[in-house]
Amino acid sequence: MKNKARNLKNQDSLLIKKVKTVFENNPESSFNYKQVAARLGVGDRLTRDLIRRIVEQLFMSETLAQSKRGKYRISGEDIPFRKPVKTQITGKVDMKQTGKAYVIPEDGSEDIFIAATNTHHALHGDTVKTFLFPARKGHKREGEITEIIKRNKRQFSGIIETTKNFAFLTPDSSNMPVDLFIPLNKLKGAKKGQKVVAIITDWPEQSANPFGEVIQVLGKPGEDKVEMNAILAGIDFPLQFSPAAEKEAAEMDEKIPENEIKKRRDFRDVFTITIDPEDAKDFDDALSLKILSKGRYEVGVHIADVSYFVQQGSAIDREAGERGTSVYMVGQTIPMLPERLSNDLCSLKEGVDRLCFSAVFTLDDDARVLDSWYGKTIIHSRKRYSYEQVQVVIESGQGENADEILRLNHLALRLREKRFQKGSFNFETQEVRFKLDEQGKPLSIYIREMKEANKLIEDFMLLANRMVAEHIGKKKGGQPAKTFVYRVHDSPNAEKLETFTQFVARLGFKLKVSSKRNLAESYNQLFRDIKGTGTENMIETIAIRTMAKAYYTTNNIGHYGLAFTWYTHFTSPIRRYPDLLVHRLLYAYMQDAPGVAKEEYEMLCEQASEMERRAVDAERMSVRYKQAEYMLDKVGQEFNALISGVSKWGIFAEITGTKCEGMIRLRDLEDDYYFLDEENYQILGQRYGHCFKLGDRIRIRVKRIDLARKQMDYEWVG
Repeated sequence: MKNKARNLKNQDSLLIKKVKTVFENNPESSFNYKQVAARLGVGDRLTRDLIRRIVEQLFMSETLAQSKRGKYRISGEDIPFRKPVKTQITGKVDMKQTGKAYVIPEDGSEDIFIAATNTHHALHGDTVKTFLFPARKGHKREGEITEIIKRNKRQFSGIIETTKNFAFLTPDSSNMPVDLFIPLNKLKGAKKGQKVVAIITDWPEQSANPFGEVIQVLGKPGEDKVEMNAILAGIDFPLQFSPAAEKEAAEMDEKIPENEIKKRRDFRDVFTITIDPEDAKDFDDALSLKILSKGRYEVGVHIADVSYFVQQGSAIDREAGERGTSVYMVGQTIPMLPERLSNDLCSLKEGVDRLCFSAVFTLDDDARVLDSWYGKTIIHSRKRYSYEQVQVVIESGQGENADEILRLNHLALRLREKRFQKGSFNFETQEVRFKLDEQGKPLSIYIREMKEANKLIEDFMLLANRMVAEHIGKKKGGQPAKTFVYRVHDSPNAEKLETFTQFVARLGFKLKVSSKRNLAESYNQLFRDIKGTGTENMIETIAIRTMAKAYYTTNNIGHYGLAFTWYTHFTSPIRRYPDLLVHRLLYAYMQDAPGVAKEEYEMLCEQASEMERRAVDAERMSVRYKQAEYMLDKVGQEFNALISGVSKWGIFAEITGTKCEGMIRLRDLEDDYYFLDEENYQILGQRYGHCFKLGDRIRIRVKRIDLARKQMDYEWVG
């Protein structure tokens, strides 16, 4: 034992102390040396190797105990201060179709397994209190839900089934493990086989199923509008505006009063255009360009002045706050504001005077901001461009207003280059798009990528969002910053990042994690390297999950992914409620109004963040549904595909050019006994050694399409 202790003294004593502190501060957790290095922010191989030796020697000296191979924890007698073990933990429920669940603790600790018999009427997404059972060696933490603090959902979509004496609803969601019992007098006219929306009215303690009632009949399953509305209902998104909100919108005057125009800076004679998707119906941003002198330009970012029409506390405002965002389903937009506003009065249409809230910048040829101005304006858009039209101008250098478009693109390029130089991450996910017939049935699928025209708009929107946040949030002259709404993004969790680094290393890619800028450069290079390969979808998905999620808050911590110290959302008040809040606060502070209640605005931020997450889920589900619908008549047909994932259940394969992902189940591979080689992300045949590896190109046959569950099953064509 003396010799072992002497070995430790020969090492760097400061590093030893830091390593021990990691274990001492987390007495209930186990780490391998890589996780310790990640927590200490160490990325270079030499120091990581030193940490490995220190961990091994701390184990030899019995300072650490081995919990399982390669993982260690502080030994009992060496814990200087042991926190009392929690027996009650608050978290969110991740429910499985079988009825078992996992509780994800609010404190970020390890998930807790809940047997189906111990969920006590909790449902997916509910916030609950959980009692922890005593730990069992080699098992996950287990517990029992003791209290439902907050229900996640009020309504459920599904199919009605009826019998002589009662009815029940079979929910669409795979996270809902029980049917809803519906008394016959609570059907609201629903017939057997129809898709409806229902709410839970009661759930007696001894009852296996909740009692409910139908609140809306959607119609026949399989119809486009019915299925899209069912997805929306499943995320608790309102399907209609109230009569009060519609009445307010209908009574708004389209004519702009002369006294309102006089209060505003007039941009109607300045070159101004909008650039949006071809199928866009609301245009909430426009760009203006004015040449001031050689090498100096005035660029205006003009945003629809929704706050002029939507007064705080009005029926429209209350419903916009409840919705939080517009939802972009396949083939249709479900707006945050009534269509009279979103598609008409607030929309920056071509050839029409429109009221805006603008951020105007004086830029030099290098896109340095020399001056800025913020205020209410009136504009007149000369032309409505689609991204595709502007892309043609950029690539050819010719076309209507080519000089102005090329100048704007040059400035956007410089803004983008500077952002990446400062450590901004370049997440360029591909967007699945559909060509639909008049009934909403998908005729074809194509992938839309971000091109220069899209990025031109994005870079000026990022500039406006950043500068508005800095204008209000940054302390000036020692004055405390006022309450404001920020869009923030935290740094990635060190353990998740370490796991991801090891994952891509096995696939032949290297990430440099020694600094934030090196990590951003590594990520951006990785995305370039995997483009068009079979690993692209899975790596991008895991990379995004590794990063923290962006959200709204009144507490600024900066935006890690964009490498901005200050950032907000100012540029889309037609479709995002936080942007409307930002407009109101910015204007109020420009009039020297006092600060607002921080707690009230933090609650509004939390609501907006939650509704944004739900909207993203709904949009993904609509894409998944349309992909399954597109493949419905292709059962038995063969396609080229890429292996996009592997699991113990089977091989995920993505059809080339459509991103239609389905599963080849291992039980259907009859030529051998196959098993998952988890460490190397591959499926191996035990007898003949045939290997299915992430990214491999294979040939598949469509075996089965389950449209209701949005699932596609494939067969390997050997």
